[in-house]
Amino acid sequence: VQLVESGGGLVQPGGSLRLSCAASGFAFSRYRMDWYRQAPGKQRELVAQITSDGSTYYADSVKGRFTVSRDNAKNTVTLQMNSLKPEDTAVYSCKAAVSTLSYWGQGTQVTVSS
Repeated sequence: VQLVESGGGLVQPGGSLRLSCAASGFAFSRYRMDWYRQAPGKQRELVAQITSDGSTYYADSVKGRFTVSRDNAKNTVTLQMNSLKPEDTAVYSCKAAVSTLSYWGQGTQVTVSS
């Protein structure tokens, strides 16, 4: 199983970024995909989830600003982040919940600063 995130970077407050997670090595379409983030000195937190049937969940802190989607044909899950705030600064990682196992990508840094 391999998960590779991309799309992070530096953005000004109010800006947007689109993160992608390319998955391989498992039957992607069958499993839930999660996005987590971890800011310096803070615990890792769940940001968004998308199930195999496309149902979504968002943390209250990002609801209305972030959108998670998946493309089963391309084995990719995407996190569209709008109206970014400095408190969104963190390393963002995708996770695959495959049966009883969890697989993580290496993470991508998102920095929101003027």
